[in-house]
Amino acid sequence: MTSDPARPRDAFVWTWLPGTSEPVVAGRLVRVGDEAHFVYGRSYRERANAVPLYLPELPLGGETMRPPAGHYMASSLRDAAPDAWGRRVILNRLFGARGAELDALELDEFVFLLQSGSDRIGALDFQASASVYTRRGGDGASLDALIASAERVENNLPLSPELDQALHHGSSIGGARPKALITDGDRKFVAKFSSTSDTYSVVKGEYIAMRLAARAGLDVATVGLAQASGKDVLLVERFDRAHGPAGWERRAMVSALTILELDEMQARYASYQDLAEQVRLRFAAPNATLHELFARLVFNILVGNVDDHARNHAAFWDGTSLRLTPAYDICPQARAGGEASQAMLIHGQVRASQIAACLDAAGHFHLDRAGALALATALLETIGASWKPLVDEAGLGEIDTKQFWGRQFLNPFAFYGLEGEAAALAARADVIRAANA
Repeated sequence: MTSDPARPRDAFVWTWLPGTSEPVVAGRLVRVGDEAHFVYGRSYRERANAVPLYLPELPLGGETMRPPAGHYMASSLRDAAPDAWGRRVILNRLFGARGAELDALELDEFVFLLQSGSDRIGALDFQASASVYTRRGGDGASLDALIASAERVENNLPLSPELDQALHHGSSIGGARPKALITDGDRKFVAKFSSTSDTYSVVKGEYIAMRLAARAGLDVATVGLAQASGKDVLLVERFDRAHGPAGWERRAMVSALTILELDEMQARYASYQDLAEQVRLRFAAPNATLHELFARLVFNILVGNVDDHARNHAAFWDGTSLRLTPAYDICPQARAGGEASQAMLIHGQVRASQIAACLDAAGHFHLDRAGALALATALLETIGASWKPLVDEAGLGEIDTKQFWGRQFLNPFAFYGLEGEAAALAARADVIRAANA
């Protein structure tokens, strides 16, 4: 059911311009029927350092802009809305609902924008005022408070509301993996918590996958592991924040869903092939970016990350061009058998989680088949050489190790259909799989 405590008629969009630590109002979102229209403010347009929030969607000008056809609001603004966990926290706070009760609740998108914390991903925030910026939420919990959370609770010391929600109420809210924002000096992290419903160590699996990706030479977010109140916590360093001389600066970002001009209902049509075309047309350093994107695709398949949907790819936006962000959310998914499909199409209508499909698509990434095969081989070798050291580093138990290896990591299905010179890759995978069993 829909439960709107209020339906705001508008919301003001504030942004951090490149190299600045204080937000300025950029424009206004206005409800017009079933759509949210956007118009830049005159004061913003007259700024010497003003940049469009995103092109081609929101060109800098004085006219009121409708969202793309079929969209409720501009996709680049929708990217800054809270994620699944953030939405459930808001619903819980407003209605006191828990668990399955939350599944029946819906809120107007403007309410979600105006109720969510201000330290959201990217460089945007939403306010009820065009002149007064009011920050919602603090700077996140400290890393010390996270690690000492159990001791603080025992000593009757308060936790930040966000940390308390993630640690102690995550299972009751349910439906999404608990998260909290952490600050440690001049570094910021997203903390991702284990859940009481986990049947295996999801947190440590993601940690190992991210560390493997870094060892393989992919551009990935820095990660760490921690323990808080008896729960495993993955710390993902934020790459959309930088601590400058005057304070925290923010980097604008857009999702691949926005770049591909798709909405949530069209996400199943998103493809690596189409994203590669956008890289060729609109990204800085397109050749290097294409090779990086291809490597991420192959790596996702090798480690069993089939949740590579278009919101799990993103690019920095500097007002004129796009640059791929470091990879994030490389999380091996539970898998009982062999056959699997990627969330994003690989090429054409093919999404089977197989290296053969990647090799067939190599040309879209400015790679010939030999170069693509060499890249896949290098990734395979890194996984084989680094698996046991990273299992030890993560403290992964024997049962979970057996659960991951040969299922999520290097599942035989990934190597089906390899022919000719590529058949050696499947044979090598068999050797590596057996050596690490």
